[in-house]
Amino acid sequence: MCGRYAASRRPEDLVGLFGVQKWEPEETLAPDWNVAPTKDVYAVLERPLRNGPDADEPRPVRQLRALKWGLVPSWAKSPEGGAKMINARAETVHEKPSYRRPFASRRCILPADGYYEWVTGAGERQLEEKGRRKRPRKQPYFVTPVDGSVMAMAGLYEFWRDRTLPDEHPRAWWVTCTVITTEADKEPFGGVAREEGPRSLAEIHPRMPLVLTEDRWASWLDPARTDIGDLLPLLAPPPSGLLRAYPVATGVSDVRNNGPELLKELEAPEEGTLF
Repeated sequence: MCGRYAASRRPEDLVGLFGVQKWEPEETLAPDWNVAPTKDVYAVLERPLRNGPDADEPRPVRQLRALKWGLVPSWAKSPEGGAKMINARAETVHEKPSYRRPFASRRCILPADGYYEWVTGAGERQLEEKGRRKRPRKQPYFVTPVDGSVMAMAGLYEFWRDRTLPDEHPRAWWVTCTVITTEADKEPFGGVAREEGPRSLAEIHPRMPLVLTEDRWASWLDPARTDIGDLLPLLAPPPSGLLRAYPVATGVSDVRNNGPELLKELEAPEEGTLF
């Protein structure tokens, strides 16, 4: 799954990397090394402009937008369920009522430095197996591209209208998003292997975000591609060996902690959380 990630890149860098044609400086977000559900996040998407000199042109424009993480379906009566809809499974995204319409025409890319995933420590897992009720202490890992590039996570976005507010109210419309997940890679990590700890993403968690390689960006973002049969091949997992994972301090488990120190690589898992 993807329940927490890091996104520290400057919008200027994302604009250049993804070939963005439109972004609003007032939507600039501060670097975030501990992105949690319901936070505002950057998303790259393509759709026609509603305002400005090019508003009459029907062509889609690639934009960098700030969206709220946690998708609220357009038909929802309230936005309360958004926090539970941070992930959509690649295997069923074309079928589920909440996701099938945005999958057809409202796809986006969520740029990240990488994402966090937690493994329950072996010692505490054994205590659980012996019937002791101690809550397992989980070791966090940071998963990131081997080459240090931006991780392009496949996402969907949706619009929701708050009917309790007038049309001119700035919060009348919500734009929310979700991360698509797929089965975790069972092949060994890319980069240098560690002597201890997990050797593949599947040993950390059975799910992972669907990472899009650059050759899929244009096809994924194109809103004119609406045929489900044409879109399903884009949900194939990325090649093995593109990602690596390393242990980080358990401080990331507290959403109040935020800073580049959360990404610092530990030489070994923290004491009491050995894999």
